[in-house]
Amino acid sequence: MRLQRGAIHAGGKLYRLANFDEIHVLGAGKATARMAQAVEGILGDRIFDGAINVPDGAGVALRRIKVHETGHPVPDARGVAGAREIAAIAKRAGARDLVICLISGGASALMPLPAPGVTLDEKQRVTRSLLACGATIHEINTVRKHLSAIKGGRLAALAQPAQVVALILSDVIGDNLEVIGSGPTVPDLTTKRDATAILRRFGVTAPKLTETPKRISNANNVIVGSNRVSMEAAKKTSRELGYQPIVLSTTIDGETRDIARMHAALVREARSSGAKRLCFLSGGETTVTLRGKGLGGRNQEFVLAALDALQDTPGVTIFSGGTDGIDGPTDAAGAVAVSSGKLALDPVPFLANNDSYHYFKKAGGLVKTGPTGTNVMDIRLLMIN
Repeated sequence: MRLQRGAIHAGGKLYRLANFDEIHVLGAGKATARMAQAVEGILGDRIFDGAINVPDGAGVALRRIKVHETGHPVPDARGVAGAREIAAIAKRAGARDLVICLISGGASALMPLPAPGVTLDEKQRVTRSLLACGATIHEINTVRKHLSAIKGGRLAALAQPAQVVALILSDVIGDNLEVIGSGPTVPDLTTKRDATAILRRFGVTAPKLTETPKRISNANNVIVGSNRVSMEAAKKTSRELGYQPIVLSTTIDGETRDIARMHAALVREARSSGAKRLCFLSGGETTVTLRGKGLGGRNQEFVLAALDALQDTPGVTIFSGGTDGIDGPTDAAGAVAVSSGKLALDPVPFLANNDSYHYFKKAGGLVKTGPTGTNVMDIRLLMIN
Protein backbone atom coordinates (compact mmCIF):
# COMPACT_ATOMS: atom_id res chain seq x y z
CA MET A 1 0.00 0.00 0.00
CA ARG A 2 1.17 3.50 -0.79
CA LEU A 3 -0.31 7.02 -1.01
CA GLN A 4 0.51 8.92 -4.15
CA ARG A 5 -1.06 12.00 -5.77
CA GLY A 6 -4.23 11.87 -3.71
CA ALA A 7 -4.84 8.16 -4.23
CA ILE A 8 -4.24 4.97 -2.25
CA HIS A 9 -2.56 2.26 -4.34
CA ALA A 10 -3.30 -1.25 -3.10
CA GLY A 11 -3.61 -4.60 -4.84
CA GLY A 12 -3.34 -3.14 -8.32
CA LYS A 13 -6.21 -0.70 -7.75
CA LEU A 14 -6.51 3.04 -7.09
CA TYR A 15 -8.70 4.45 -4.34
CA ARG A 16 -8.94 8.24 -4.80
CA LEU A 17 -9.29 10.02 -1.47
CA ALA A 18 -11.72 12.52 -3.00
CA ASN A 19 -14.21 9.68 -3.53
CA PHE A 20 -14.42 8.82 0.18
CA ASP A 21 -15.89 10.63 3.17
CA GLU A 22 -14.32 8.37 5.81
CA ILE A 23 -11.61 5.70 5.99
CA HIS A 24 -12.00 2.96 8.62
CA VAL A 25 -9.27 0.46 9.53
CA LEU A 26 -10.33 -2.92 10.92
CA GLY A 27 -8.69 -6.28 11.42
CA ALA A 28 -7.23 -9.01 13.58
CA GLY A 29 -4.21 -11.28 13.76
CA LYS A 30 -0.78 -11.85 15.25
CA ALA A 31 0.85 -9.39 12.82
CA THR A 32 -2.01 -6.91 12.57
CA ALA A 33 -0.66 -4.39 15.10
CA ARG A 34 2.45 -3.85 12.99
CA MET A 35 0.34 -3.75 9.83
CA ALA A 36 -1.91 -1.09 11.40
CA GLN A 37 1.15 0.88 12.46
CA ALA A 38 2.29 0.92 8.83
CA VAL A 39 -1.13 2.01 7.57
CA GLU A 40 -1.22 4.86 10.10
CA GLY A 41 2.22 5.88 8.89
CA ILE A 42 0.92 6.07 5.33
CA LEU A 43 -2.52 7.63 5.89
CA GLY A 44 -2.17 9.48 9.22
CA ASP A 45 -5.13 11.70 10.07
CA ARG A 46 -6.95 10.66 6.92
CA ILE A 47 -8.07 7.63 8.96
CA PHE A 48 -11.42 8.37 10.61
CA ASP A 49 -11.42 5.49 13.09
CA GLY A 50 -10.59 1.83 13.47
CA ALA A 51 -10.29 -1.19 15.74
CA ILE A 52 -8.09 -4.29 15.69
CA ASN A 53 -7.76 -7.44 17.83
CA VAL A 54 -4.24 -8.74 18.54
CA PRO A 55 -2.69 -11.27 20.97
CA ASP A 56 -1.65 -10.33 24.47
CA GLY A 57 1.66 -8.51 24.37
CA ALA A 58 1.48 -7.77 20.63
CA GLY A 59 -0.15 -4.33 20.86
CA VAL A 60 1.56 -1.11 19.74
CA ALA A 61 0.71 2.56 20.34
CA LEU A 62 -1.64 3.83 17.62
CA ARG A 63 -3.27 7.24 17.29
CA ARG A 64 -6.40 6.60 15.20
CA ILE A 65 -6.96 2.86 15.59
CA LYS A 66 -8.09 1.23 18.83
CA VAL A 67 -6.10 -1.86 19.82
CA HIS A 68 -7.72 -4.75 21.74
CA GLU A 69 -5.37 -7.37 23.22
CA THR A 70 -7.21 -10.69 23.38
CA GLY A 71 -6.78 -14.43 23.98
CA HIS A 72 -5.15 -16.89 21.57
CA PRO A 73 -5.39 -19.74 20.50
CA VAL A 74 -8.62 -20.17 22.47
CA PRO A 75 -10.93 -17.14 22.08
CA ASP A 76 -11.99 -15.15 25.14
CA ALA A 77 -14.50 -12.48 26.22
CA ARG A 78 -12.08 -9.65 25.38
CA GLY A 79 -11.93 -10.95 21.83
CA VAL A 80 -15.73 -10.93 21.63
CA ALA A 81 -15.88 -7.33 22.88
CA GLY A 82 -13.29 -6.23 20.31
CA ALA A 83 -15.02 -8.15 17.52
CA ARG A 84 -18.31 -6.44 18.38
CA GLU A 85 -16.64 -3.05 17.99
CA ILE A 86 -15.07 -4.12 14.68
CA ALA A 87 -18.47 -5.32 13.43
CA ALA A 88 -20.17 -2.11 14.60
CA ILE A 89 -17.71 0.09 12.68
CA ALA A 90 -18.18 -2.03 9.56
CA LYS A 91 -21.97 -1.75 9.83
CA ARG A 92 -21.77 2.06 10.15
CA ALA A 93 -19.70 2.40 6.97
CA GLY A 94 -21.58 4.07 4.13
CA ALA A 95 -21.45 4.03 0.33
CA ARG A 96 -18.79 6.79 0.28
CA ASP A 97 -16.55 5.11 2.86
CA LEU A 98 -13.45 2.94 2.47
CA VAL A 99 -12.83 0.07 4.87
CA ILE A 100 -9.24 -1.19 5.08
CA CYS A 101 -9.08 -4.67 6.62
CA LEU A 102 -5.78 -6.00 7.96
CA ILE A 103 -5.86 -9.77 8.34
CA SER A 104 -3.05 -12.05 9.49
CA GLY A 105 -2.76 -15.49 11.02
CA GLY A 106 -4.53 -15.95 14.32
CA ALA A 107 -7.48 -13.81 13.29
CA SER A 108 -9.86 -16.75 13.66
CA ALA A 109 -9.27 -17.02 17.41
CA LEU A 110 -8.61 -13.33 17.98
CA MET A 111 -11.84 -12.07 16.39
CA PRO A 112 -14.56 -14.29 17.88
CA LEU A 113 -18.13 -13.15 17.38
CA PRO A 114 -20.43 -16.13 17.93
CA ALA A 115 -23.40 -16.48 15.60
CA PRO A 116 -26.84 -15.99 17.16
CA GLY A 117 -27.63 -18.93 19.43
CA VAL A 118 -23.94 -19.82 19.95
CA THR A 119 -22.08 -18.96 23.16
CA LEU A 120 -18.40 -18.18 23.64
CA ASP A 121 -18.09 -21.20 25.95
CA GLU A 122 -19.35 -23.46 23.15
CA LYS A 123 -16.87 -21.98 20.65
CA GLN A 124 -14.01 -22.41 23.14
CA ARG A 125 -14.93 -26.04 23.75
CA VAL A 126 -15.09 -26.83 20.03
CA THR A 127 -11.73 -25.09 19.37
CA ARG A 128 -9.98 -26.92 22.21
CA SER A 129 -11.40 -30.27 21.11
CA LEU A 130 -10.32 -29.86 17.48
CA LEU A 131 -6.82 -28.67 18.48
CA ALA A 132 -6.38 -31.71 20.74
CA CYS A 133 -7.54 -34.10 18.00
CA GLY A 134 -4.87 -32.94 15.54
CA ALA A 135 -7.30 -31.23 13.14
CA THR A 136 -5.61 -29.08 10.49
CA ILE A 137 -5.96 -25.30 10.53
CA HIS A 138 -8.14 -25.59 7.42
CA GLU A 139 -10.50 -27.98 9.19
CA ILE A 140 -10.64 -25.86 12.33
CA ASN A 141 -11.34 -22.69 10.36
CA THR A 142 -14.05 -24.40 8.32
CA VAL A 143 -15.91 -25.12 11.55
CA ARG A 144 -15.18 -21.67 13.01
CA LYS A 145 -16.71 -19.91 9.99
CA HIS A 146 -20.02 -21.69 10.51
CA LEU A 147 -20.14 -20.72 14.19
CA SER A 148 -19.36 -17.04 13.55
CA ALA A 149 -21.15 -13.78 12.81
CA ILE A 150 -18.00 -12.15 11.36
CA LYS A 151 -15.93 -14.81 9.56
CA GLY A 152 -16.43 -16.52 6.19
CA GLY A 153 -17.08 -13.25 4.32
CA ARG A 154 -19.45 -11.81 6.89
CA LEU A 155 -17.23 -8.83 7.79
CA ALA A 156 -17.25 -7.62 4.16
CA ALA A 157 -21.00 -8.24 4.02
CA LEU A 158 -21.48 -6.13 7.16
CA ALA A 159 -19.54 -3.27 5.52
CA GLN A 160 -21.72 -3.11 2.39
CA PRO A 161 -22.16 -0.78 0.52
CA ALA A 162 -18.71 0.54 1.51
CA GLN A 163 -15.68 -0.49 -0.52
CA VAL A 164 -13.34 -2.90 1.26
CA VAL A 165 -9.65 -3.50 0.59
CA ALA A 166 -8.19 -6.34 2.65
CA LEU A 167 -4.41 -6.60 3.06
CA ILE A 168 -3.68 -10.19 4.06
CA LEU A 169 -0.55 -11.82 5.47
CA SER A 170 -0.78 -15.52 4.66
CA ASP A 171 -0.18 -18.16 7.31
CA VAL A 172 -1.76 -21.07 5.42
CA ILE A 173 -0.46 -23.55 2.89
CA GLY A 174 -1.21 -22.46 -0.66
CA ASP A 175 -2.20 -18.93 0.46
CA ASN A 176 -5.89 -19.83 0.21
CA LEU A 177 -7.69 -16.55 0.90
CA GLU A 178 -10.81 -18.12 2.38
CA VAL A 179 -8.73 -20.03 4.94
CA ILE A 180 -6.49 -17.21 6.22
CA GLY A 181 -8.10 -15.93 9.43
CA SER A 182 -11.25 -17.81 8.34
CA GLY A 183 -11.67 -15.36 5.44
CA PRO A 184 -13.71 -12.51 7.00
CA THR A 185 -13.71 -10.58 3.69
CA VAL A 186 -13.71 -13.54 1.28
CA PRO A 187 -16.66 -15.52 -0.18
CA ASP A 188 -16.79 -18.87 1.59
CA LEU A 189 -16.67 -22.00 -0.56
CA THR A 190 -17.24 -24.32 2.41
CA THR A 191 -20.70 -25.25 3.62
CA LYS A 192 -22.47 -26.27 6.79
CA ARG A 193 -22.28 -29.83 5.48
CA ASP A 194 -18.46 -29.61 5.28
CA ALA A 195 -18.24 -28.32 8.86
CA THR A 196 -20.59 -31.03 10.10
CA ALA A 197 -18.50 -33.74 8.42
CA ILE A 198 -15.32 -32.47 10.12
CA LEU A 199 -17.00 -32.44 13.54
CA ARG A 200 -18.32 -35.97 13.04
CA ARG A 201 -14.92 -37.27 11.90
CA PHE A 202 -13.26 -36.04 15.09
CA GLY A 203 -16.20 -36.92 17.32
CA VAL A 204 -16.79 -33.32 18.42
CA THR A 205 -20.31 -32.06 19.14
CA ALA A 206 -21.16 -28.47 18.25
CA PRO A 207 -24.09 -26.07 18.49
CA LYS A 208 -26.22 -25.14 15.50
CA LEU A 209 -24.15 -24.12 12.49
CA THR A 210 -25.04 -21.25 10.14
CA GLU A 211 -24.39 -20.80 6.41
CA THR A 212 -21.89 -18.25 5.08
CA PRO A 213 -22.00 -15.75 2.14
CA LYS A 214 -21.06 -17.29 -1.22
CA ARG A 215 -20.83 -14.05 -3.23
CA ILE A 216 -19.19 -10.75 -2.18
CA SER A 217 -18.84 -7.85 -4.62
CA ASN A 218 -17.41 -5.01 -2.48
CA ALA A 219 -14.02 -6.48 -1.40
CA ASN A 220 -10.55 -6.49 -2.98
CA ASN A 221 -8.41 -9.13 -1.20
CA VAL A 222 -4.64 -8.76 -1.51
CA ILE A 223 -1.89 -11.14 -0.30
CA VAL A 224 1.00 -8.98 1.02
CA GLY A 225 3.31 -11.65 2.46
CA SER A 226 3.70 -15.43 2.77
CA ASN A 227 5.92 -18.34 3.81
CA ARG A 228 7.49 -18.32 0.36
CA VAL A 229 8.81 -14.78 0.90
CA SER A 230 10.33 -15.84 4.24
CA MET A 231 11.81 -18.97 2.65
CA GLU A 232 13.53 -16.93 -0.05
CA ALA A 233 15.15 -14.82 2.68
CA ALA A 234 16.34 -17.97 4.51
CA LYS A 235 17.69 -19.36 1.24
CA LYS A 236 19.65 -16.16 0.57
CA THR A 237 21.08 -16.08 4.10
CA SER A 238 22.17 -19.74 3.98
CA ARG A 239 24.16 -19.02 0.80
CA GLU A 240 25.81 -16.04 2.50
CA LEU A 241 26.86 -18.39 5.33
CA GLY A 242 28.52 -20.77 2.89
CA TYR A 243 25.80 -23.43 2.63
CA GLN A 244 24.12 -24.82 -0.44
CA PRO A 245 20.38 -24.32 0.14
CA ILE A 246 17.85 -26.95 -0.93
CA VAL A 247 14.22 -25.86 -0.57
CA LEU A 248 12.11 -28.98 -0.10
CA SER A 249 8.72 -27.26 -0.07
CA THR A 250 6.81 -24.32 1.41
CA THR A 251 3.61 -26.37 1.58
CA ILE A 252 4.45 -29.19 3.99
CA ASP A 253 1.72 -30.40 6.33
CA GLY A 254 0.91 -33.64 8.14
CA GLU A 255 1.82 -35.25 11.46
CA THR A 256 4.88 -33.53 12.92
CA ARG A 257 6.80 -36.69 13.83
CA ASP A 258 6.28 -38.22 10.37
CA ILE A 259 7.54 -35.02 8.74
CA ALA A 260 10.57 -35.00 11.07
CA ARG A 261 11.47 -38.57 10.12
CA MET A 262 11.15 -37.71 6.44
CA HIS A 263 13.54 -34.77 6.84
CA ALA A 264 15.97 -36.97 8.78
CA ALA A 265 15.90 -39.58 6.01
CA LEU A 266 16.83 -36.94 3.41
CA VAL A 267 19.75 -35.79 5.57
CA ARG A 268 21.03 -39.36 6.00
CA GLU A 269 20.82 -39.93 2.26
CA ALA A 270 22.76 -36.74 1.56
CA ARG A 271 25.41 -37.59 4.14
CA SER A 272 25.84 -41.11 2.76
CA SER A 273 26.65 -39.64 -0.66
CA GLY A 274 29.32 -37.40 0.86
CA ALA A 275 27.41 -34.10 0.81
CA LYS A 276 28.76 -31.28 2.97
CA ARG A 277 27.56 -27.78 3.86
CA LEU A 278 24.00 -28.44 2.74
CA CYS A 279 21.02 -26.60 4.22
CA PHE A 280 17.64 -28.28 3.76
CA LEU A 281 14.83 -25.73 4.10
CA SER A 282 11.12 -26.31 4.39
CA GLY A 283 8.02 -24.37 5.31
CA GLY A 284 4.36 -24.97 5.98
CA GLU A 285 2.58 -26.03 9.13
CA THR A 286 2.38 -29.49 10.66
CA THR A 287 0.04 -30.85 13.34
CA VAL A 288 0.53 -32.74 16.58
CA THR A 289 -1.90 -35.37 17.83
CA LEU A 290 -1.75 -35.21 21.62
CA ARG A 291 -1.02 -38.56 23.24
CA GLY A 292 0.55 -37.35 26.48
CA LYS A 293 0.09 -34.55 28.99
CA GLY A 294 3.37 -32.70 28.53
CA LEU A 295 4.09 -29.21 27.21
CA GLY A 296 5.32 -28.31 23.76
CA GLY A 297 4.45 -27.21 20.25
CA ARG A 298 4.74 -28.56 16.73
CA ASN A 299 8.15 -26.93 16.15
CA GLN A 300 9.72 -28.17 19.38
CA GLU A 301 8.30 -31.63 18.72
CA PHE A 302 9.72 -31.58 15.17
CA VAL A 303 13.24 -30.83 16.45
CA LEU A 304 13.00 -33.48 19.16
CA ALA A 305 11.72 -36.16 16.75
CA ALA A 306 14.37 -35.28 14.15
CA LEU A 307 17.08 -35.32 16.84
CA ASP A 308 15.97 -38.80 17.89
CA ALA A 309 16.02 -39.99 14.27
CA LEU A 310 19.52 -38.56 13.67
CA GLN A 311 21.31 -40.00 16.71
CA ASP A 312 23.46 -42.07 14.35
CA THR A 313 24.19 -39.04 12.12
CA PRO A 314 26.27 -36.51 14.05
CA GLY A 315 26.98 -32.95 12.93
CA VAL A 316 23.50 -31.92 11.81
CA THR A 317 21.97 -28.69 13.11
CA ILE A 318 18.18 -28.93 13.40
CA PHE A 319 15.91 -25.91 13.80
CA SER A 320 12.18 -25.38 13.58
CA GLY A 321 10.33 -22.23 14.60
CA GLY A 322 7.06 -20.40 14.20
CA THR A 323 7.61 -17.09 12.40
CA ASP A 324 5.16 -15.48 14.83
CA GLY A 325 7.43 -16.33 17.77
CA ILE A 326 4.80 -18.58 19.34
CA ASP A 327 4.90 -22.38 19.31
CA GLY A 328 1.81 -23.97 20.82
CA PRO A 329 0.89 -22.95 24.38
CA THR A 330 4.52 -22.09 25.26
CA ASP A 331 6.76 -19.03 25.53
CA ALA A 332 9.13 -20.41 22.88
CA ALA A 333 9.10 -19.92 19.10
CA GLY A 334 10.65 -23.36 18.61
CA ALA A 335 13.93 -25.15 19.29
CA VAL A 336 17.41 -25.79 17.93
CA ALA A 337 19.66 -28.83 18.47
CA VAL A 338 22.79 -30.46 17.07
CA SER A 339 22.93 -34.22 16.57
CA SER A 340 25.99 -35.65 18.32
CA GLY A 341 25.71 -39.42 18.52
CA LYS A 342 24.15 -40.92 21.64
CA LEU A 343 22.27 -38.27 23.58
CA ALA A 344 22.73 -37.69 27.31
CA LEU A 345 18.97 -37.13 27.65
CA ASP A 346 16.76 -39.73 25.94
CA PRO A 347 14.10 -38.09 23.69
CA VAL A 348 11.78 -41.13 23.62
CA PRO A 349 9.90 -40.68 26.94
CA PHE A 350 9.53 -36.94 26.26
CA LEU A 351 8.08 -37.64 22.80
CA ALA A 352 5.69 -40.21 24.29
CA ASN A 353 4.38 -37.52 26.66
CA ASN A 354 4.35 -34.67 24.07
CA ASP A 355 6.79 -32.93 26.42
CA SER A 356 9.32 -31.41 24.02
CA TYR A 357 9.37 -28.10 25.91
CA HIS A 358 10.71 -29.67 29.10
CA TYR A 359 13.24 -31.74 27.14
CA PHE A 360 14.80 -28.60 25.66
CA LYS A 361 14.44 -26.71 28.92
CA LYS A 362 16.66 -29.40 30.51
CA ALA A 363 18.99 -30.04 27.58
CA GLY A 364 19.11 -26.47 26.26
CA GLY A 365 17.86 -25.36 22.87
CA LEU A 366 14.60 -23.46 23.41
CA VAL A 367 14.39 -20.48 21.05
CA LYS A 368 12.55 -17.56 22.65
CA THR A 369 11.94 -14.45 20.57
CA GLY A 370 8.65 -13.17 21.97
CA PRO A 371 5.97 -12.07 19.47
CA THR A 372 7.77 -11.19 16.23
CA GLY A 373 5.10 -8.99 14.67
CA THR A 374 4.65 -11.28 11.67
CA ASN A 375 3.07 -14.66 10.98
CA VAL A 376 3.84 -16.71 7.86
CA MET A 377 3.76 -20.27 9.23
CA ASP A 378 6.91 -22.21 10.19
CA ILE A 379 10.51 -22.36 8.98
CA ARG A 380 12.56 -25.56 9.35
CA LEU A 381 16.30 -25.91 8.74
CA LEU A 382 18.51 -29.01 8.75
CA MET A 383 22.13 -28.01 8.17
CA ILE A 384 24.85 -30.56 7.38
CA ASN A 385 27.99 -29.08 8.94
